[in-house]
Amino acid sequence: MPPKLKKGQRRGRGRPPKYGKNKISLAKRAGQRRGWQTIACTVYGQTTTKFYKTFLATYSPVGGVIRVVLVKEDHGWYAFFCTDPNVSVKEILEAFADRGTIEQEFHDVKEVWGSGQQQVRNIWTNVAVYNLNLWMHTLVEVWAWDKTGRQLVDRSDSPWDDSDRRPSHADRRKALRRQILQHQLSTITHAWLLPRKLIDLAKSLMTFAA
Repeated sequence: MPPKLKKGQRRGRGRPPKYGKNKISLAKRAGQRRGWQTIACTVYGQTTTKFYKTFLATYSPVGGVIRVVLVKEDHGWYAFFCTDPNVSVKEILEAFADRGTIEQEFHDVKEVWGSGQQQVRNIWTNVAVYNLNLWMHTLVEVWAWDKTGRQLVDRSDSPWDDSDRRPSHADRRKALRRQILQHQLSTITHAWLLPRKLIDLAKSLMTFAA
C-alpha cells in the first residue's frame, strides 16, 4: 500500500495513489505455469482436488495484509482472498463453497418459490409466508436427497441428451410435482373406469404441467 504520511507532512499535488508501486497482476500470476500446487478439499458435498497458487498481498480497503488464492478450473481461473493471512488454503476454498451454496439457496427461494412476491397485508403475514417458502424448499430437498439426476430430470422428450448433470432445485420441484400428479391419476384410474383416450390426454397434460 502507499506509505502513510507522517504527522505534519503534506502530500503532493494531485489525487493520492490508491495502490502502491508494486501492484500485483492476478492475470499474470494465473498465466504463469510454475507455482501451481494441488490440495484436497470438500466443496459442495464432494471431496475434490484443486489446483491453486497462494501468496500474501496488501489491499487498501481492508487496510492490511491478505491471503490471495488463485484456483485453476477447466474453464478458467478464480481469485479468492481472506483478510486473515494465517487461514489455510483449504479453509478458504471450503468457506467460499459454503457461501456459494447459501447464495444459491436464497436464489432458489426467491426465483423458484417466489419469496417476496406474495401480496399480503401486514409484516407478520409476510414472515409467515417466508417461513412457509423455506419449509417447502426444505421438504423438496429432503424428498430428492437420495435420488439421482436421471430420476429427477425427465429426458424422455430428448433421448439424445444422455448427460447426468446435477439437477437444480427447480428440477427437483418439477420431479416431485410430476410424481404427485402421476399418483393422483393412478388413484383415479383404479377407482373409476375411464376411457384410454381420456387417460392419455391426462398424461399429456401432466407433461405440460410438470
